Amino acid sequence: MTLFFQLLVNGLIVGALYGVVAMSFVLIYKASRIVNFAQGEFLLIGAWTCWWLLTKFQIPFYLGFPITLVFMLIFGVVLQVVVLRPMIGEPIISVIMVTIGLSIVFQAMMKWMFGVFAKPFPPIFASPTVNVLGLEVQTVYVVSLAISILIMAGFGWFFKYSRLGLAMRATAFDQQVAQSLGISVRQMFAMSWAISAMVSAVAGVVVGVVNGVSSALSFFGIKVFPAVILGGLDSVIGAVLGGLIVGVLENLAHYVDSQWLNFGNMYEIAPFYVLIIILMIKPYGLFGTKDIERV
Repeated sequence: MTLFFQLLVNGLIVGALYGVVAMSFVLIYKASRIVNFAQGEFLLIGAWTCWWLLTKFQIPFYLGFPITLVFMLIFGVVLQVVVLRPMIGEPIISVIMVTIGLSIVFQAMMKWMFGVFAKPFPPIFASPTVNVLGLEVQTVYVVSLAISILIMAGFGWFFKYSRLGLAMRATAFDQQVAQSLGISVRQMFAMSWAISAMVSAVAGVVVGVVNGVSSALSFFGIKVFPAVILGGLDSVIGAVLGGLIVGVLENLAHYVDSQWLNFGNMYEIAPFYVLIIILMIKPYGLFGTKDIERV
């Protein structure tokens, strides 16, 4: 039972990270109707940037981490303006193929710059683990849970009360109406990519601190995709709930596999079983908008 509760707590914490990255997926999709298949590479670039600042320049983590977020914010804007803005008006499949191409390019670039082997972060916290209700949990996970909750609360406030958030919601609802109200759709697109890159970098740094930084980190973005589909591709609340469900489910699958099944890979494939089932039963997800087309 100790192992069960340990995995349950880990699942909730990792699920919160999944929820944060899933919100980044949803943010770009709501603003531009594009599924960003380079989302995992945002995590990878953010983690390598923070690692480089801490190891190359010996910058303390409390400075290196905010610098990384600012860099990723600028990176997201530049990427949208230089690469994706010229694609406005092109078929959606063309833009999706561009994001897949970006994923491959970023993967190759990171391997060329930093190598193919995992590299650990320098020690950040005085104590690597903390005791939570009698369970040993990594300190970085506890900190990441607090940061994830703050990001989720920030998203809620941003979209409900801020002028920019309301403008982004209007753009997601109808781009032509938003333009008629004086909202710059191009600026909203750039902002969505900037926020998405910055938020993804938070998850990338956390996972990098725990497991080391390597190209395998980008797979985190693919694992989040079932959470996005489960919650609904255009629902921020669904992204959070989907992330929590997938995080808990994969850890419970690991528990069942280690105790009884002994397949050895249930932890990795459980989210994709969920993806297949939800697409068969409720393809719009738990909170997604049903888009009915008449032919």
